[in-house]
Amino acid sequence: MSDASIGTIRTNVPARLDRLPWSRWHWMIIIGLGTVWILDGLEVTIVGNLSGAIAKPGSGLEISQGQITGLAAALYVAGACTGALFFGWLTDRLGRKKLFLITLAVYLAATALTALAFDSWWFFLFRFLTGLGIGGEYAAINSAIDELIPARHRGRIDIIINGTFWAGAALGALLTVPLLNGLPVNVGWRVAFGLGVLLGLVILLVRRHVPESPRWLFIHGRSEEAERLVEGVEQEVHRETGKRLDEVEQSITIRQRHSVGFVTIAHTLFARYPRRAILGFALFIGQAFLYNAITFGYAQVLETFFKVPSGNTGYYFAVIAVGNLLGPVLLGKLFDTVGRRIMIAGTYLLSGVLLLGTALLFNAGVLTGTTMTACWCVVLFFASCGASAAYLTVSEIFPMETRAMAIAFFYAIGTAAGGIAGPLIFSKLVSTGRVGDTVLAFVLGGLVMIAGGLVAAFLGVRAERRSLEDIARPLSAQDDGDVPRQRGSGPADLPTGAAPA
Repeated sequence: MSDASIGTIRTNVPARLDRLPWSRWHWMIIIGLGTVWILDGLEVTIVGNLSGAIAKPGSGLEISQGQITGLAAALYVAGACTGALFFGWLTDRLGRKKLFLITLAVYLAATALTALAFDSWWFFLFRFLTGLGIGGEYAAINSAIDELIPARHRGRIDIIINGTFWAGAALGALLTVPLLNGLPVNVGWRVAFGLGVLLGLVILLVRRHVPESPRWLFIHGRSEEAERLVEGVEQEVHRETGKRLDEVEQSITIRQRHSVGFVTIAHTLFARYPRRAILGFALFIGQAFLYNAITFGYAQVLETFFKVPSGNTGYYFAVIAVGNLLGPVLLGKLFDTVGRRIMIAGTYLLSGVLLLGTALLFNAGVLTGTTMTACWCVVLFFASCGASAAYLTVSEIFPMETRAMAIAFFYAIGTAAGGIAGPLIFSKLVSTGRVGDTVLAFVLGGLVMIAGGLVAAFLGVRAERRSLEDIARPLSAQDDGDVPRQRGSGPADLPTGAAPA
């Protein structure tokens, strides 16, 4: 598509969204959109913990555990990368709301068909398609959340929402225990996938009420709709709080357009913001390598080296999941106060160093299944904050018109490099049954996280408590409507509404 202009408007919608006090409306956004990470956590954890059971004779599939934690996991990630790019492009072109409904529908259909798999090729195919839907969710959801949440809360909320992946992981891990121990081997794993479909249907019902992003609307020639939406939210907040909202003085002049061409997007990411592009790659490669390897392969480690029965690995993984969830919940606020650069670099570096220490203990033979899990719990307490911050970073440091595509691109490239390689390398090294090979897998994970932390320390962007338009000026912004620097979170006077320039 071309960059053809529609018209020019002057609007204060971004400043009005940023000055809103926290309300029930924001909770609706979180519940409707943020719950997708619970689905993703449920999905990958169920597969990892069910891998031993699905590989057993009589499961209905002729497939090995290594194929599930290696090839199937890599196909899931490959699907997610493909879905992120394709649906990310559509998200910037057609809007956030259409795509976060479509991508969830794709996930639901593919997961249901996975539960009906009758042969290994069917299982592999629908693992790819499930990833396709989840990858598309990342671009649409992160774009919408960051454009709807006030600047002063954006870091904490985004970090916590991405961290809820681990609420789904804990749920998935615990679900596998009764399903594996209480149902026939050819039924339990199918029921587990079916439960994911039921949860997705509930989320779909809630998500229908989440609005389109006003920021996307006014750039794409629908300023009146954006104005009505924001006015409605302001009235709702006023009724809820009983307080009159302060008016705002910040405004921006926008040359509206239907879409942005690929040449413009590529130039923006790599010519206009090359340092930010390097930062995005480093963060995504590090977290993708570590997390995709451990979520798909930890059950294999427990079964191979500590002889934990496949039906009980869910308990261990649930502990890891709790540690991962607590990290963003307890540390998330610091990303808005201490700042993005210090917190992102610190969580990456600290988790990498702690993982190297875990590798040394494992190599010395002093760990049990329980103490190994405790070590990973501490490592991932910090790593989960860094991983969540990777999505936050690429969502807020590039211009509005390229946001979804930027998320999709860095997710796809970073995850392809780390997320596909991670499960394949991890599975191959663990499958040998040699301690030294698994130590090498741990060391590789630690080193890529340390590398990401070093890049964040030097290239990190101070985005805390700043409006999205201040962090990265929209491509459609006109010189006479430059965004003023934020003077804190408090607004001042300007008549509401978007007036023609």
